[in-house]
Amino acid sequence: MQPVLKRVFVFEYLTGGGLVDSDEGAAPTLLPLGLQMRDAMVDDLLQAGGFAVSAATCSRAPAPPAGALPCQARPGESMFELVARQAALHDAVWLVAPETGGLLLQFAQQVPAGRWLGCDAAAIRLASSKRATLVRLAALGLSTPLAFEGLTPRWVVKPDDGAGAVATTVYRSLAAARNAQRAAGEGVMTLEPWVDGHPMSLSVLCRDGNAELLSINRQRIELTGDGRLSYAGVDVDRVPRDGPAGAALAKVAAQVARAMPGLRGFVGIDLVWHARQGPVVIEVNPRVTCAYAGLSARLGRNLAAELLADEARLERLHADA
Repeated sequence: MQPVLKRVFVFEYLTGGGLVDSDEGAAPTLLPLGLQMRDAMVDDLLQAGGFAVSAATCSRAPAPPAGALPCQARPGESMFELVARQAALHDAVWLVAPETGGLLLQFAQQVPAGRWLGCDAAAIRLASSKRATLVRLAALGLSTPLAFEGLTPRWVVKPDDGAGAVATTVYRSLAAARNAQRAAGEGVMTLEPWVDGHPMSLSVLCRDGNAELLSINRQRIELTGDGRLSYAGVDVDRVPRDGPAGAALAKVAAQVARAMPGLRGFVGIDLVWHARQGPVVIEVNPRVTCAYAGLSARLGRNLAAELLADEARLERLHADA
C-alpha cells in the first residue's frame, strides 16, 4: 500500500497575486524576489519526496516548478479567501507575506493552527512593530539602535510595520527626522538612531525557543545622496559560522529566539555589525526571506523537509499530552 502524501500549500504573497496585480510599478522589482522564494520552497518540498505540493500563482507570475499544482484565486476572491480555501484542502500551509499592514498576521489567522508552518500569532504581532521589537530585545540585553541615542547625529525614519528598506530615509539630525515623522503621522512611522557598520542578516531555524544559525549573509543596502535607503539584494552564507563572528552571531540568534519564543521555522534577523559595539539587531522577520533561495543546496540539507519533520514531531507531542 502506497503511503498517503502530505498535502502542502505554498503561498508567496507577490506571486500569489498580492500587490503585483494592482501595482504596475512594483512588478519588475518585487516579483523576481517573490519568485525566488516561492520556487525555492516548492523545489525543496518536491525534492524531499512524500509531499503533494500546490503553489499559488497569478496572471503575471510564471507557473510554479514542474511537479507542483498551480492554484489561483477565483474571480472576486481575495487573497485571504484563497488561503482559507486552500488551507481546508491541505495538511499544511507554508506562507510568505510582508508584515506591512498586518498582512502576515491576517493570513495566519486564515489557517488552523495545526496546519500553519511558521511563527505563532504573538511572535508575528510583535515582529510587525519595529519599535516594539527593539524595546523587547533591548530589555533582555541585546544591542539595538536604541542604545545609540545621543551617540550619533543621524536618524532613520521608516514604517513601523515596514518590510526591508521600503520608505526608509536617513536624516542628518534628530530634528529633521522628527519633522518627517510628524509629517507622515506618528505611530505610522518610527524613528531610531542610524547605526554605522556592515549590514548583515542571519538565517535561523527556530524550534521551541531555541535557534540554529543556518547562515550569515551580507545585505546590499544602498544609501542615496538624499538619504533614501534601498535594498539591492543579499549575498548568502558569506561569513563563516565557525569563526569569532559566527560565535557572536549564534549567541544573538539564541537570545532573539528566547526573547520571542513564538518564533518557529525559518526566521530572518537583520542587523548591523558596528565597529565597536559588534552586532546590533535592527529587526526580526518572522517568515522566509530572500536568503532562503538556494540555502538548502548550499548547506547540503533539505530545510523544507526539516520544517515538516518538526511540525510532525510537535503534532505527536500535542497528541500525547
